Amino acid sequence: MNSYATTRERSDELAAAVTTNPSRYRVLTGERPTGPLHLGHYFGTIAERVRLHDLGVETFIILADYQVITDRDGIGPVRDNGYGAVLDYLAAGIDPNRATIFAHSAIPALNQLILPFLSLVTEAELHRNPTVKAEHAAAGRALSGLLLTYPVHQAADILFCKGNLVPVGKDNLPHIELTRVIARRFNERYGRIFPEPQALLTSTPEVPGLDGRKMSKSYGNAITLAMTADQTATLIRRAPTDSERTITFDPEHRPGVSALLTTAALCSGTDEHTLANQIGDAGSGGLKKLTTDAVNDFLTPHRQCRQDLARDPGFIRTVIRTGNARANDIADRTLDEVRSAMGTTY
Repeated sequence: MNSYATTRERSDELAAAVTTNPSRYRVLTGERPTGPLHLGHYFGTIAERVRLHDLGVETFIILADYQVITDRDGIGPVRDNGYGAVLDYLAAGIDPNRATIFAHSAIPALNQLILPFLSLVTEAELHRNPTVKAEHAAAGRALSGLLLTYPVHQAADILFCKGNLVPVGKDNLPHIELTRVIARRFNERYGRIFPEPQALLTSTPEVPGLDGRKMSKSYGNAITLAMTADQTATLIRRAPTDSERTITFDPEHRPGVSALLTTAALCSGTDEHTLANQIGDAGSGGLKKLTTDAVNDFLTPHRQCRQDLARDPGFIRTVIRTGNARANDIADRTLDEVRSAMGTTY
C-alpha cells in the first residue's frame, strides 16, 4: 500500500473516532485574510469546519494576518477582510460561544514559540516543503525568511493550543507532517508537552472559477459569499462559455460551460451530467439562468444571516477580541510550559 493510501486509511479511521468521541479532539483551522471569502472557501473548508464544530469538536479558527505577507509586499485591508471572514463563519453556522476565533498578530506567546521550533528543523527540510517551493517559483524573486519558515509558523499555530486534529487536503499533508516532526523532536529533547496532531483528509471538491480556472479573487472569477443576488447574476451572465447550443460536461474542451455546471451541481446537490441533460439545447442562456438560480437559492440563508450580523459591527469586534483573550490565555500557559521544560524561567 502506498503512503497516500495508508494516510487515507488512517484518516478514515480517525474520522470514525471523531464521530464517536468528538470531545477528545481540538481542531485548529483558518486562513489568511487576503480578501472576501467565496464559494471555493465555502465548499473547500468552511463546510467541514461547521461539520466538526456541530459534532462537538473544540474549534479554533485563526485569522492568519501575519502570514498574509509571506508572498506579498503589504497586507492590504487585512482587518476588514478579517471581519468579513468572521461574518461568513458565523453565517455558516459557527457558534462564537463554542469556538475561538482569533487573530494571529494578537497572540504574542504563540509567535514566541516559533523561535524554539525553528531550532528543531533544518534548512533542507524547509526548502523541501511543497508550498514553499511553489510560492518561491511563483514569486520569481529571492525567497524571504518569512516564506521559508512559513511551515514552522503553521506548526506554532497548531501546537500553541495543543491541537490534535487538522482538516486538510492532500496538498497540505507535508505541513502536518512537519508539525508532527517538530512536536516529536521537542518532546524528545525537553519532555512531553505537545501532541502530534493528526491529519483529517477532507474530500473537498475542486470549485472552479467562472472561467474554468481555479476560483480566485485575483482572477476576478469568484462568487464571493457577500455578493448580492443581482451581483451574482451579473457575474455569471458575463462568464465565458461557447456558441454550441447543446450543453455537455467536458472540462477539457468546454472549460467555461463545465465550470458553470460544476458550480450549479455543488449548490444544488446533484451532478454535472444530470444538469447538462436537463438544460439540453437551451444553450449558454439556459445554463447561466440555471446556475444563477442554483447559487442564489443556496446562498440566500447565508447572505440573510450575514446581513443581519453585519448590522452590528461591534458584535464582530467583540467576537474577535473575546477569541483573542481566550487564545492569549492558552498561549501564555503553553509558553510557560515550554519555558519551564527548556529551563528558561527566571
